[in-house]
Amino acid sequence: MTESPATKPANGEVCQRVKNGLKAERNGLAKSLRRCHERPPKHHCHPDDDEEEVEVHASSNPGGLYNRPFVESFEETPMLVAVLTYMGYGILTIFGYLRDFLRHWKIERCHIAREKEEQKDFVPLYQDFENFYTRNLYMRIRDNWNRPICSVPGAKMGLMERASHDYNWTFQYTGRVVQDVINLGSYNYLGFAENTGPCADAAAEVTTKYGVGVASTRQEIGNQDIHEEMEKLVAKFLGVESAMGFGMGFATNSMNIPALTGKGCLILSDELNHASLVLGARLSGSTIRVFKHNNMQSLEKLLREAIVHGQPRTHRPWKKILIVVEGIYSMEGSIVRLPEVIALKKRYRAYLYLDEAHSIGALGPRGRGVVDYFGLDPCDVDVMMGTFTKSFGAAGGYIAGKRELIEYLRSHSHSAVYATSMSPPVVEQIITSMKCIMGWDGTTIGRDRVQQLAENTVYFRKRLREMGFIIYGNNDSPVVPMMLYMPAKIGFLFRSTTCEKGFAGWAFIEPALCPHAVSAVSPCVCPSRAFGREMLKRNIGVVVVGFPATPIIESRARFCISAAHSKHMLDRALSIISEVGDLLQLKYSRYRIQPSLARPFDDNVYEDIDD
Repeated sequence: MTESPATKPANGEVCQRVKNGLKAERNGLAKSLRRCHERPPKHHCHPDDDEEEVEVHASSNPGGLYNRPFVESFEETPMLVAVLTYMGYGILTIFGYLRDFLRHWKIERCHIAREKEEQKDFVPLYQDFENFYTRNLYMRIRDNWNRPICSVPGAKMGLMERASHDYNWTFQYTGRVVQDVINLGSYNYLGFAENTGPCADAAAEVTTKYGVGVASTRQEIGNQDIHEEMEKLVAKFLGVESAMGFGMGFATNSMNIPALTGKGCLILSDELNHASLVLGARLSGSTIRVFKHNNMQSLEKLLREAIVHGQPRTHRPWKKILIVVEGIYSMEGSIVRLPEVIALKKRYRAYLYLDEAHSIGALGPRGRGVVDYFGLDPCDVDVMMGTFTKSFGAAGGYIAGKRELIEYLRSHSHSAVYATSMSPPVVEQIITSMKCIMGWDGTTIGRDRVQQLAENTVYFRKRLREMGFIIYGNNDSPVVPMMLYMPAKIGFLFRSTTCEKGFAGWAFIEPALCPHAVSAVSPCVCPSRAFGREMLKRNIGVVVVGFPATPIIESRARFCISAAHSKHMLDRALSIISEVGDLLQLKYSRYRIQPSLARPFDDNVYEDIDD
């Protein structure tokens, strides 16, 4: 995102106005954040200055490592909202134990899996206590997830309508399809998840030639020429010596990290890393230490301690120290501070494992990920991992780096040795979309989509902030978390009310509980004021996320912006988000950015770079 000369400080710092502060431990600026004891000139910051406001300067160029402004914000949760959120979970917990009591005495019908009486002395197969959240909270809002899609998950999609009459334990399909739902939840960043166009045509042609399945591993008779072509293209795209593909993105992390590290090695993992990275680190048998999210001071402290003290008890030097980070963090919308991570990695002679699942294709002027976004040398990253499931509209993942690394993984990675080869149509989808992004198809379609995604991201985030929502993450991240906080605003409402049909009293109002429910899309005349449901009623498909996937007071809606979204779609979605936000009182931000008179789309989000 570019800055106007009027708002960019002369010393290269990005000035950001916050009333209630930022979470320094969340955005990694524990030491680079400083409070201004002397008030700077007004033109450096927002024109509507308040004497009570606190100015926070986030340095965007520590040590000259950044060549573009790096702006991330994590506005503190308002105190009242935090208290009410805890109270909401407390009330839900109390009613959960009450319902468990009723189930125990068979007053309420039990739908959950339970241990048999004759097995009570054995180790329980079903962890009853751990499933408390699932059966008493998640089931109330289960209709917000797992919605069946019956179309291409593009900019618009079709959803099969379903209803439940047993508290969301089971669903029945009504036979009706909800058409033209604007899709704000899929990872279709560049819009290549489509059933028409060059990618779909090429995949269909390859299907007639190779078939759909390979029915063998790469080391046996599942290695086809199309796999070799894809891997060479990936290496060329990333600017590295070699690459190899895997049939599953999750397994790319969970099965390859154990092949790279083991006992006597140290893994330094960001606290918000994906579950696949966490699982891979645990399976490796390495010692794992976690540093605060994107906090370079925390990472450096762990690196220094690892070098000074070595392994526990023996104090021998670690065999390897592997730093594991992501390009874009899918739940926070933040971008890794990669220049600083690489600087620390070089200083302490560690290795760097970079997961670009969400950033490859979605960041950088050429769509080549977070390395391209910061203008860094790909050789500075020891292990480059990414997936084809998002920007490329396909499936699987890859590992790229030096040739010696890839040759080692070909014979030592469980995912390479034992897993079936990637399906040929999927491989062709990857090849065609990647060539499109690189411009090898003779058109500028790929480059235009990268630019469109950047423009859509900046525009969508800016408008949400102008409306007064609390938005997490980096200004250039297409993952846009919008804070909901209270559990009632995710999928149900605890309230005292009387509906038009006479359903009165304190109750959890939801389609399964209201006697006037007709369907999950149009539940009843009772105002089931939940963000996910209210958005779907207005033909907007969104993803809502709550505890335990997020901290207990940080439930959120997560929007994923795509190059396939037109400005008309985004404006319609923004208008509805604002409407639902007013209905549910979701505009928590204590400050609002004044709407800019500039053009909504900035053509210079990424400067033209010749490949």
